[in-house]
Amino acid sequence: MTRYALEIEYDGAGFVGWQFQTSGVSVQQVLEAAASRLASAITHAAGRTDAGVHAEAQVVGLDLDRDIAPERLLAALNFHLRPHRVAVRRAALAPAGWNARLAATGRAYRYLILNRRAPPALLAGRVWHVERPLDHDAMHRAAQSLLGRHDFTSFRAAACQAASPLRTLDRLDVRRDGELVVIEAAARSFLHHQVRNLVGTLVQVGQGRWAPTRPAAILAARDRREAGPTAPPEGLTLVGVRYATDPFAGVSAR
Repeated sequence: MTRYALEIEYDGAGFVGWQFQTSGVSVQQVLEAAASRLASAITHAAGRTDAGVHAEAQVVGLDLDRDIAPERLLAALNFHLRPHRVAVRRAALAPAGWNARLAATGRAYRYLILNRRAPPALLAGRVWHVERPLDHDAMHRAAQSLLGRHDFTSFRAAACQAASPLRTLDRLDVRRDGELVVIEAAARSFLHHQVRNLVGTLVQVGQGRWAPTRPAAILAARDRREAGPTAPPEGLTLVGVRYATDPFAGVSAR
């Protein structure tokens, strides 16, 4: 088997998430179906995005039982992926022993909130629409108290299968860009629903319901019931995966 590294983007709407599910169509399913038109194929991804979550730069390991030049592979996969809203942006031969998930040293997500009274038209399906004004500065101050290595039990899903709730949150920034409130999070890895639960909590601060000091107390409580609601999936996008050795070194995105 030959292992390739793929960088892909997809619109999460209509998918049950990255991973194979019995309840609907997954990104993994359509990618493996496209690759199987070329050879026997197996895939694994850097992150298992949930239903409705998007990706700009998901990284996938693809094992094929034949050798294909990466440029030809990219073109063939994109041809066979139609009409699904999934595209391969880069393809390269993977380094020896490389694994898309295990070799990743960091993952980055962006969450978008449309903060205005009018509902989204052009951004429908890509943002969480919050009508009530948000104080993004208060949200940012609150977010900084959550940085570092902590037990994030208060911000993990009940169904999370991670062996430990300990995670190191490297970045959680909140800024405003016109009508958009942009939240950017980075860590080596995240718990199930961690980013969306953090966003739901920060929105409570932004709306003035909670003080900027409360998220730190919620973190210390280690109780999911203390935190805010889980933000909807459509505002969340996986924007990057970091590796000690870049598998796409010298390969431009198409």
